Amino acid sequence: MSATPATTPITLPFLDLQPIYQRSKPEIDAALARVAGSGWFLLGKELSAFESAWADYCGVPHAAGVANGLDALHLALLALGVGPGDEVIVPSNTYIATWLAVSQCGARPVPVEPDPATFNLDPARVEAAITPATRVLLPVHLYGQPADMDALMALAARHGLKVLDDCAQAHAARYKGRRVGGLADVSAWSFYPGKNLGAMGDGGGVSTGDAALIERIKVLRNYGSRIKYHNEIKGFNSRLDEIQAAVLSAKLPALDPATEERRQIAARLLEGLAGLDLQLPHVPDWADPAWHLFVVRHADRDGLQARLAQRGIGTLIHYPVAPHLQPAYAELGYGPGDFPIAEAIHREVLSLPLWPGMSEAQVEQLIAAVRASV
Repeated sequence: MSATPATTPITLPFLDLQPIYQRSKPEIDAALARVAGSGWFLLGKELSAFESAWADYCGVPHAAGVANGLDALHLALLALGVGPGDEVIVPSNTYIATWLAVSQCGARPVPVEPDPATFNLDPARVEAAITPATRVLLPVHLYGQPADMDALMALAARHGLKVLDDCAQAHAARYKGRRVGGLADVSAWSFYPGKNLGAMGDGGGVSTGDAALIERIKVLRNYGSRIKYHNEIKGFNSRLDEIQAAVLSAKLPALDPATEERRQIAARLLEGLAGLDLQLPHVPDWADPAWHLFVVRHADRDGLQARLAQRGIGTLIHYPVAPHLQPAYAELGYGPGDFPIAEAIHREVLSLPLWPGMSEAQVEQLIAAVRASV
């Protein structure tokens, strides 16, 4: 993530979590006190209650809490049987955690270019990347915009593959009227504080309709153990603690109202920024985004970011460097020009402020600043 250059004081921050806390403050404070008084901090009633509530919200029978979003992806891939020698198809433009989860399994991430309109994995390009070593398709609902899941699920079915979708930015998004989180074989979530449903620290989870899969993930997250001190497999320490589970349960009832607020702000931004030399978010007819991020695209992205900073507007870049050009993946042998769509996106995207609690005056301030800066 690349932040606004330090110039003049920022009067409209990129994100302010205080209004989000304040709207659920009594419930959150009560949850914190309840856990503190219980004397039980791991794998207890709060986690079970949140897992049940989150599964219901996603429209699936099962959910499991884990330590963070990267672990959610990693453990889901392991539970699907991914290991050394396997390949997993990933977007060429995404946060690097999507790729890292594949690498942590000993498998190889195979990048595929996105649809330039939606920035999401392009089903039309995926089939050419499938090989005998491919095991899983791993689309990302980037910025809260649902990927084209029906097309990807049909493609996976034709080739005998599984689908794990990265829902880290897509809490409350819908695809053809269906909630994200119940569209794939298994879905991975992040509850990082800045997410649309965020904890007060790191947190993650998975949701699925597969009872056997969720059981494998629950064993993997707890040292490979179902019974204390009896270890069936080599597992991990990746547990969503009772405090974070209680906070998430307290905040969950506010998720849908907050998402509606995000959608209203996004609609005003789309209206107010129309007609500029600026690529605005494209929403297919079948998508109902969560609007985790409002991402625009401009040929002079860095200049636009600097001009907005001069007008007191905080912005971020999601993300400045495509995964295939990161030093962490030098061993794959990719270089500039290998994934031109992703590279252009990473050069040109800029995330504008959008969060529940933004006042009408702040939204208009943002529109005026962008119009004066493009």
